[in-house]
Amino acid sequence: MSPETVPASGREAWENTTLRKALDRHPERRERFLNLSDNEVRRLYGPDDLERVGFEAERDLGFPGEFPFTRGVHATMYRGRLWTMRQFAGFGTAAETNERFQYLLSQGQTGLSTAFDFPTLQGFDSDHPFSEGEVGKVGVAIDSQKDMERLFDGIPLSDVSVSMTINGPAPMVWAMFMGAAAEQGVPFEKVTGTIQNDILKEYQAQKMFIFPPEPSIELVLDTFEWGAQHAPRFNTVSISGYHIREAGSTAVQELAFTLANGMDYVRRGVARGMDADTFAPRLSFFFNAHNDFFEEIAKFRAARRIWARFMRDEVGAKDPRSWLLRFHTQTAGMTCTREQPENNIVRVALQALAAVLGGTQSLHTNSFDEALALPTEKAVRIALRTQQVIAHESGVANTIDPLGGSYYLETLTTEMEEAANDYFRRIEALGGIVRGIENGFFQREIADAAYKYQQSVERDDRTIVGVNRYRMEEEPYADILKIDEEGERRQVAQLTALKAGQGRDNAAVETALNKLQEACEQEGSDRVNLMPFLLDASRAYATQGEIREAMVAVYGEYQEPAVF
Repeated sequence: MSPETVPASGREAWENTTLRKALDRHPERRERFLNLSDNEVRRLYGPDDLERVGFEAERDLGFPGEFPFTRGVHATMYRGRLWTMRQFAGFGTAAETNERFQYLLSQGQTGLSTAFDFPTLQGFDSDHPFSEGEVGKVGVAIDSQKDMERLFDGIPLSDVSVSMTINGPAPMVWAMFMGAAAEQGVPFEKVTGTIQNDILKEYQAQKMFIFPPEPSIELVLDTFEWGAQHAPRFNTVSISGYHIREAGSTAVQELAFTLANGMDYVRRGVARGMDADTFAPRLSFFFNAHNDFFEEIAKFRAARRIWARFMRDEVGAKDPRSWLLRFHTQTAGMTCTREQPENNIVRVALQALAAVLGGTQSLHTNSFDEALALPTEKAVRIALRTQQVIAHESGVANTIDPLGGSYYLETLTTEMEEAANDYFRRIEALGGIVRGIENGFFQREIADAAYKYQQSVERDDRTIVGVNRYRMEEEPYADILKIDEEGERRQVAQLTALKAGQGRDNAAVETALNKLQEACEQEGSDRVNLMPFLLDASRAYATQGEIREAMVAVYGEYQEPAVF
C-alpha cells in the first residue's frame, strides 16, 4: 500500500503502540513545538493533514513554469540558470563603493546591489545639517547624477544588472541612474536591474518616506508607466517584505502585508487606466529568509500561488508573465548577532539554502560581521562563497522543487496561504492599505509581534546560540571595516563645487527644477507623469536635495501619527 493510501487509523495505531512506548521511555523536549509565527508544529505529518487543509495536488501544486507556479516560475529552474548572486554593498563616496563593486564582480558575483547612506535614503544632500556624521556611513552617498556616474565608472550598465535599495526618493535616484547609463551610451531599453521603490512598506515598517502616502503612490505609478514605455527590461518596483520582517513581523505577516501592498499597486495602476499586462511583468518582490527553515520555504511557495491567483483570477491579466511572482531574497540581518559572530556564517548558510529551496531568482547573503559594522572584504567573500557552495556543491540545484510533495511542507504552504487570506480580509474591512497605515494597523501588528518575539528570547523560550545559551567570554571582534572620516569632507567639497557651478549650468538647473515643481502642481485629470521632469533635472545635475525641496514645496512632508 502506498503512503498516499494509508488510512488515518494507521497513524492512530502507530501512536498507540510505537509512539507511546517511546514517550514512556523518553518524553519529548517540550509540550508544544512552535514555529516563528507562533503556530504549533505537529509531531508528524501525513496524507490526512493534506486532506485536513484541503490540499489538491493538481490545483495547488501543478508543475514548474505553469499556473499556479507553486513549484517555481521557470520550467527548468536552476537546471537552466542559477539564481543571480548579489551582495549588498555601499559605503563612503561613490569612488570607494565603485572599488568594492569591481572587487565583487571579480570574485564571481553576477549582479550588483546598492546600499545608500541615510541622507540619500531620506532625500537630503550631504551638506544638509541633518546629514552631518551620517554621510557614507551605512551606504554610499549619492547627491547627484555626477555621483551615480562615478559609482558605475568602468562597470558596463549594458551587461550588469543593478539593484538599488531606496524608496522615498527612489524615482529621483532612478532618474540619476538612467542618466548615468545614458552617459555610457546605453539605451534605456537595454538597462536591466531593479529599483526598490516600495513606498507602502516605508509607512508600515522602515519609515524612510518623504511625502504623504497619496502623492508618493502616484510617483510609484509614474515609474510603472514610464518604465513600461521606455525601460521594459527594468523592474520598477521591488515590493518588499524584507524590511517588514526586519522590523519584527512574523513570516505570515511578511507574506500577507507584502502581497497586500503589491495588490494595492496593481489595483491603483489599473484604476489609472493602465493595462496590467503592460506593467505587471516588471513587478518584482523582495523577501527575507529567516531562521525557521521550513516556514521560510513554505512562505515563498505560498507567495507565488497567491500572486498567480490574484493576477489571473481577480485582475484578469492575460499575459502569463503577469502571473509570475519573481523575487529577490536576502538573509535575515536581524538574526546576525555580535556575540560569537562566526555563528552567523551558519545561520546565513541555512537561510540561503531555504531561499534556494523556495525558488528565489536572486539572493544576497549577509556577511558574518554585519552586526558589528559594514562588512569587510573577507566577510563579503565568505558570504558570496556560501552561495557558490550551495549552487555548485550541495546538489540542491540539480532537481526542481526537491521538497515538493512533502506532507509537512505542502500542509504548511497551504496553511500560510489561508493565514495570508485572513489578513487580506482584515485589511479590506479596514478600508484598504492607506487607511490601515493611517490608523496604525500595520505598525501595531508588527510591533506586537516584535515585542512577543523578544519576550520569548528573554524568557529563554527560544534559544539564540551564543546569546541566551552557549555563551562564552570573548574578546571584542577587532577586524571590522572602518569608514574613512575624511570621506564626508570630500563628498561635501565635491557637492559644494557642483552647486557653485563647477560641472553644471546653474541656470539650466533652476529651469529644470521650476518645470518639475509646476508639473507637481498639476492635479486630477491635468496630472502629468513626473519621470521626464526628474530625468531633465538629473541630466542638468540638480542635486537630490534640490529636487526634494522643489517637490516638498508642493506635496509637503509626511508626519507619522503616534501609534500605541
